[in-house]
Amino acid sequence: MDQPVDKQATMVPPSPLTESEKNAIIGGVLLSMLLAALDQTIVAPAMPTIAHSLGHAEYLPWIVTGYLLTATAMAPLYGKISDVHGRRPTVYAAILIFLAGSLVSAMAPNMLVLIIGRAIQGAGGGGLFALAQTVIGDLVPPRERARYAAWIAGTWAVASIAGPLLGGGFAEHLHWSLIFWINLPLGFLAMAIINKPLKKLPIAAKHHRIDGLGALLLVVATALLLLALNWGGSAYPWLSSEILGLLACSAIFWGAFALRLPKAAEPLISLEVLGNPIVLTGTLSMFLLQAANIGLAVYLPVYLQSVVGLSVGESGIAMLGLMLGTVAGATFSGRTIPRFVHYKRIAMAGVTFAIVCLGVLSLVAGHASLLVVEILTTCIGLGSGTTFPVATVSVQNAVDQRHLGVATGVLTFLRSLGSALGVAMLGAVALGYGLPLASEGARTTSAAADAAAFVMIFLVAAATLVLALITLGLMPEKPLRGHAETAPVLAE
Repeated sequence: MDQPVDKQATMVPPSPLTESEKNAIIGGVLLSMLLAALDQTIVAPAMPTIAHSLGHAEYLPWIVTGYLLTATAMAPLYGKISDVHGRRPTVYAAILIFLAGSLVSAMAPNMLVLIIGRAIQGAGGGGLFALAQTVIGDLVPPRERARYAAWIAGTWAVASIAGPLLGGGFAEHLHWSLIFWINLPLGFLAMAIINKPLKKLPIAAKHHRIDGLGALLLVVATALLLLALNWGGSAYPWLSSEILGLLACSAIFWGAFALRLPKAAEPLISLEVLGNPIVLTGTLSMFLLQAANIGLAVYLPVYLQSVVGLSVGESGIAMLGLMLGTVAGATFSGRTIPRFVHYKRIAMAGVTFAIVCLGVLSLVAGHASLLVVEILTTCIGLGSGTTFPVATVSVQNAVDQRHLGVATGVLTFLRSLGSALGVAMLGAVALGYGLPLASEGARTTSAAADAAAFVMIFLVAAATLVLALITLGLMPEKPLRGHAETAPVLAE
């Protein structure tokens, strides 16, 4: 299934980009990334309205699962495709696929068509996550690239806050389909912004092959694993034949994918990239960090409602501390990295701080005031947020420019997979204590019993961060390429 893709051996180098063109490209790709991030958060508040309109409420979870499956599975494919065909056509393809899915979703006459539309959206959205970071990697050297990680973190924060507000507002006051219609003008605006300057980004000047069989094996293996993580403990018991069967089939396809890598003429994920110790440890640390962060973000509103006593709306506002703390941590880390030779220590100090704050939160979970919870969760976000620029820049700095798309795609893939694992892992803890799975407006009956459950949830999240810290400690440091405004200093 290998499909040859011919490239000219010699190419005329493009004219250099001006600062305004660089800013236009970064703004455009971040806008497209915002669209994909919004569609992970904007749907949840409108789901009851959608069920009332289209019926078949039992299939509502697939509106979220369908998007998650395709977005996660496609992320590493886009990295490879952009390394082969260039960033501009790949970014355009991702945006157009995402907009096509938005159109199908907006016009869906029934639940099945809506789920299909959401899966198409995810197929494009997964590329937008990876490509935004890859394009930024093309434009600025690693030493200066870290500061843009704050922009990416800010994009996620805006999506986390604006998504539920827009989704609830459209569904309550206008029509739920506007959740998807709004993507069309914004998507075309992003394409218009990046159209001309993106033409100047170079394409790798060599013959390439896209490993179609490897891509198929990777997508199937990922989809089966995500289905097991999403259904385990909710739709089916973890030890049921359905979940064990999904995990076994996923393992078989992962094994086949691993066997395919050394045999392919040009593997989907380069063995050189996979064998790089910085890539291996950097992506694994991001996987573990995201598992803790997203799992905490999902269950923190339930804690605020069932133990602290907030309403659904109030708990959403109270989440601002965690989100803004994450953005502040990423901003601080991004601006500080160019000043330090041992930049890895910034993330290690941040994660250690987050672990301590999570430990304190677990100790006071049963009787903490809202102010104490806000301070602790803000500090958790501040500490964990420092890791995102360090891991991203370290991984991108560790590989050649020709492998930048693949390395960034792998990082995005494991970050998304970590999100699914974190929700499933903390969900298993919640179910073990009889706590209902996180859902909009979830409430429980016994505050004392709930507090015991959340103590364990916070401790498991802290233990996951400890593993992330160990992985960061094992990650080698490589001097960052590129110049900086300020000479780096030793942090002994």
